[in-house]
Amino acid sequence: MTANALALQDFAQLDDQACDARIRTAKSALGSRCVVLGHHYQRDEVFAHADIAGDSLKLSKQAAECDAEYIVFCGVHFMAEVADILSRPEQQVILPDMAAGCSMADMANLRNVERAWRELGEVLDPDEQVTPVTYINSAADLKAFCGRHGGIVCTSSNARGVLDWSWSRREKVLFFPDQHLGRNTAHAMGVSLDDMVTWDFDKPMGGLTEAEIRAAKIILWKGFCSVHQMFHPNHVAKFREQHPEGRVISHPENAFEVCQASDVVGSTETILKTVRASEPGTHWLVGTELNLVNRLHNEMAPRGVKVQFMSPVVCMCSTMFRTDPQHLAWVMENLVDDNVVNRIRVPADEAREAKAALDLMLEITA
Repeated sequence: MTANALALQDFAQLDDQACDARIRTAKSALGSRCVVLGHHYQRDEVFAHADIAGDSLKLSKQAAECDAEYIVFCGVHFMAEVADILSRPEQQVILPDMAAGCSMADMANLRNVERAWRELGEVLDPDEQVTPVTYINSAADLKAFCGRHGGIVCTSSNARGVLDWSWSRREKVLFFPDQHLGRNTAHAMGVSLDDMVTWDFDKPMGGLTEAEIRAAKIILWKGFCSVHQMFHPNHVAKFREQHPEGRVISHPENAFEVCQASDVVGSTETILKTVRASEPGTHWLVGTELNLVNRLHNEMAPRGVKVQFMSPVVCMCSTMFRTDPQHLAWVMENLVDDNVVNRIRVPADEAREAKAALDLMLEITA
């Protein structure tokens, strides 16, 4: 941040309405020089300013295709890293709040993954037998790890295609950091639960025996989404008792038992597409983040489609919620003054290896 940059504390006391006006003014001044990307889980006051909205896969592609000088990513840290990796060198990626992280991503760090790879090497030859697959909800250095070891990145939209590609090359997959996406996707592809094991990164050899490792088709990292773990099978059961005609749709980051009890399982884009295509009178129970569900509820109510949040307890993504209008106004007004604050930069060597894994994902799932 340059010496004459506007200070964040000057924006902290502004109300949301004032920030809204100032963001719009800044966007108008910047024009095509700036694009704002917004993930579906962002709060409404921020989401309203997104030029492009989507899930991780859609926004990854947009980051690669974007022509703007400035890419302001209203999401979390790993998403902005992906945008920096896929964008051109002259483009600059900005994350409004640097504290916007991801608890799931934090459950798999490079040190633990490298240790797991070494320990797997005591049982088999991982570079010949195991494809490392990292969910896009992970740090750039883990994407780079996959790039170094012939692996790949996936999203909730394309995990099936990525796993199919992975097993066509090597007999096993190490899938991190979200065990649920890996388990739900593999099971839907016909893989038995008996062919899956969970790697506990707090235990030597992941808490597994050599026989279990040798027999496994997919090794699932013991990670999870703190939002989606709030949904339980009893929520679905209660809904079906009260609304026998109702439909249930869940994100694949939910537990296996929740997804098995659902009528449809899919990414945020799949959830939006499916609910939007439903007939009037349809009643949906939706198991994903609250901001998205609330917006979908408001959108579909005039069309006679009821959308209900799965959990009786409020559960939004707290790290996504960190991006507020005050931070967005701050970074936008600084850009108007040619000050770039909160720029995300992935080291060149790391970015090169991570890009290999990301490009491969985009290539095989195009």
